[in-house]
Amino acid sequence: MAKLGELASLIRSKNAGPFELTFDIMFDTFEVFERVRTSCALSAETFACLYRFPIEDVRFFVVPQALAFKISIPRPRFQGDLHDADNHGGQQYAPLIDVDIP
Repeated sequence: MAKLGELASLIRSKNAGPFELTFDIMFDTFEVFERVRTSCALSAETFACLYRFPIEDVRFFVVPQALAFKISIPRPRFQGDLHDADNHGGQQYAPLIDVDIP
C-alpha cells in the first residue's frame, strides 16, 4: 500500500475560471500510472466522496498519453466570494495526497 502523494510526480489544483476547480495528477512512469489506474482507488466516486460532491458534478478524465488524471468540479464558492478561503484554488489538492493505492 502506498499513498498517492508518494507515487505521483505532481498533484495540483487550480482555478478553471471563477466557478470551477481543476485537479491534475501526473506520474513519471507508465508503470506507476498503470498501478494507480488499475487499482481503481482513484475514481470519480473516490473524488466525489473526498470533496463531498454529487458524482454527477465530478468530471473525471484518464489521460494515458500524459500519464495523468484530470478532474474538474464546481467551486464550493465562486472565486473572490467573501467566504472563499482559496482565491486561486491552489490548496484544494491536499486531500488527494493521502489516498491509499494498493
